[in-house]
Amino acid sequence: MKELSLKLRQAILGMQLNEETEYVIYHKIAEGINDPENKKILKQIGDEEKLHAAIWQGYTKAVVKVNSFKVFWYTMISKIFGYTFALKLMEKGENKAQASYNLLTEEIPEAAKIKADEEHHEQELLKMLDEERLRYVGSMVLGLNDALVELTGTLAGLTFALQNNKLVALSGLITGISATFSMASSEFLSARSEGREDALKSCTYTGIAYLVTVFLLVIPYLIAPADGYLISLISMLFIVVMIILVFNYYISVAQDLNFKKRFAEMASISLGVAFLSFLVGLLVKRFLGIDV
Repeated sequence: MKELSLKLRQAILGMQLNEETEYVIYHKIAEGINDPENKKILKQIGDEEKLHAAIWQGYTKAVVKVNSFKVFWYTMISKIFGYTFALKLMEKGENKAQASYNLLTEEIPEAAKIKADEEHHEQELLKMLDEERLRYVGSMVLGLNDALVELTGTLAGLTFALQNNKLVALSGLITGISATFSMASSEFLSARSEGREDALKSCTYTGIAYLVTVFLLVIPYLIAPADGYLISLISMLFIVVMIILVFNYYISVAQDLNFKKRFAEMASISLGVAFLSFLVGLLVKRFLGIDV
């Protein structure tokens, strides 16, 4: 085997480090999974990563230390957002390495096989979308979207109708909590009518998504001064955009969906309703002559 150039050796060392690190990540995440089939798939993919690292080590003759931060980061993400999201996110990083494999293929025959294995990994991961929280994404979207549209409009309208943060927060909480029970019960009855055995779990996901959204949107009105309603409104709209951004990014990564399209659609609906409700609040206050 001919001697590697410094540039090529550094590139291979980087790949070796990446494979060794991901081997540890796959096995650590697998340890926390109860489903035996998903656990088996994860360990199998992790073992393949270890084999790839051994191939690269044959060229570098070096022992690399795994990236502890990367291991901690993806393990933590898997606990918070689920292993499907964490692994999909990591696979996106692997896709960026495909260009490096293409450059190495001519000089190192094994690079082509490793590239094929990496592509196979992604197909294996797609079969793992049996994670409970992803099975109920539809229920979470229902709760989240309804809360964003309804409460954003309600708070925007109340802001200029009442012009008092404490009154807006009180009205928003009463409306939001009541709507949470209404939405959750509607989801339960809908699931029941379809003969689904998971009706209770489905309505729970819907209710939790709705309630969390309610509290996040009302927070600016609770912490700002009573007369700081403009600041609260702007803060609330910022929170709306951030919720839509984070949630749609999560869904787009976990389910391979178009992030920009979903984000633009959801944001335009929520902010559009808020703007219309803002106008309604002004008109009601003006024409009814009500001054709180």
